[in-house]
Amino acid sequence: MSRSGKRTGWKTAVGVLLTGIMLFPVYWMLNVSFTRDQDMRKSPPDLFPVHGTLAGYRTVLDEQLPYLGTSLVIGLGTVVLTVALSAPAGYALAKLRPRGGGVLNFLLLAAQMIPGIIMAMGFYAIYLQLGLLQSVPGLIVADSTLAVPFAVLIFTAFMSGIPGELLQAARTDGAGPLRTFWSIVLPMSRNAVVTVSLFAFLWSWSDFVFAGTLVNGGAHEPITLGIYHYIGNNNQEWNAIMATAVVASLPAAVILVLAQRYVAAGVTAGAVKD
Repeated sequence: MSRSGKRTGWKTAVGVLLTGIMLFPVYWMLNVSFTRDQDMRKSPPDLFPVHGTLAGYRTVLDEQLPYLGTSLVIGLGTVVLTVALSAPAGYALAKLRPRGGGVLNFLLLAAQMIPGIIMAMGFYAIYLQLGLLQSVPGLIVADSTLAVPFAVLIFTAFMSGIPGELLQAARTDGAGPLRTFWSIVLPMSRNAVVTVSLFAFLWSWSDFVFAGTLVNGGAHEPITLGIYHYIGNNNQEWNAIMATAVVASLPAAVILVLAQRYVAAGVTAGAVKD
């Protein structure tokens, strides 16, 4: 084997090893979710659930479905609000060139550096006055503040690569800025829309800080709080806890797999200029 072939083989082996190490917690989560309670105290533990059980997943269906439904509503609401706010903003920054656009880009970058707990405290004070505590719309607005700055930057980078000749042709045909945005720019920005939607959904789905601050104790809580409460009340039923974690991870994992090629194109948009 040539030297370059050996070097490639070592790199592949190291990559596989590191990937296995990073994915081992996921494997162990799946393993424990199918393991019976009495088998968890074995030493050493079974690497595979020899006597598997679905008791944990039955518990998920009995107790966690309302939390999952709430998380789904919050995630979809966050996606809609994020795209509705960030897509026009990105179009304006990329093509309309408003005065102060550079300052706005800097503020968007700075907004992403603010710790979430600081924002949660601010939202708590505001929602207390508005009566939005322990409400799903309030949590959707709060989660959107995490996604909008990133989304505007993605849309701006992607829309900057749209040929100006297309927009000029639309203006020649009598289309105004709004019609041009809706009929030409937005359909051509499909990759950016998918990328922004995915990240907005993942951030809202996995949010705990805003949920624990703004809706904790309410009638509608997301799955992150469902897992938290379940661990606190049943800290010995690890198969049910891990089954809940598996079910909570599935929507995000499936969406990520289905949308990965759009995400790659959306994230790298604007990185290469002709």
